[in-house]
Amino acid sequence: QVQLVESGGGLVQAGGSLRLSCAASGRTFSNYAMGWFRQAPGKEREFVAAIVWSHGSTYYADAVKGRFTISRDNAKTTVYLQMNSLKPEDTAVYYCAAQPVGSSYRVRDEYDYWGQGTQVTVSS
Repeated sequence: QVQLVESGGGLVQAGGSLRLSCAASGRTFSNYAMGWFRQAPGKEREFVAAIVWSHGSTYYADAVKGRFTISRDNAKTTVYLQMNSLKPEDTAVYYCAAQPVGSSYRVRDEYDYWGQGTQVTVSS
């Protein structure tokens, strides 16, 4: 049974940093891509970043490029999202997700597995 468990959310002031973690278990993820999505109240769930587990290629939404960094630890089967220079508009529930390696890492519906989400709140 695949499980994705996010942690690391919280309340931070604008300009601050947080690091989210996603612990993955239940299968081998070497042929998977891992993504982070976020959903603010009243808005659609949107793509934030993705990483291909095997070779580490990364992808970012324009809104976070240069501020957020996605990475993975193979030994711990954990994916991280380092978020710097946070803005109030980054406030959302952040979700970790997994999909078999393909070409649509920015597309929410391509992901097979999802975590429960972790709240990130950025105060102005």
